[in-house]
Amino acid sequence: MSASAGRKAVPLYLLLFPVAIVSFVGALASDIAYAASAFLMWLNDAEWLIAIGLAFGAVAAIVLLVAFVRRPSIRRGPFGWLHLAVFVVALLVELFNAFVHTSDGWTAVVPGGITLSAIGALCGLIAVALLFRMPAARVLNPEPIP
Repeated sequence: MSASAGRKAVPLYLLLFPVAIVSFVGALASDIAYAASAFLMWLNDAEWLIAIGLAFGAVAAIVLLVAFVRRPSIRRGPFGWLHLAVFVVALLVELFNAFVHTSDGWTAVVPGGITLSAIGALCGLIAVALLFRMPAARVLNPEPIP
């Protein structure tokens, strides 16, 4: 791993992380629309949004782990660790949600799918709040790597 990996990881993470969270919130909105209308397009949209969120979220999680290893300032204080933990929980909930959404029709969303979408989206939004609680200098400022 090069010395600049820690410095490049944080900006890359800040590009990937929001895509995952917005996708999970969009999947919740699609589940709500499907529960209200039973129109299959909303179920398909939710499945795709969950898949996109998981793909971007997995890459973002790997990048975040690289940043954690390479930048000690991110590990200082509780918010970095909490952000990592809540984001991983959101990814795991949405992974399980992806499996639930593969079942056929109404049972893919009501009641289990929409509940998992709500929990995953809530965890993702909590991870966003925790990211904003970290001092900006700790998140964005490149620090020398020994």
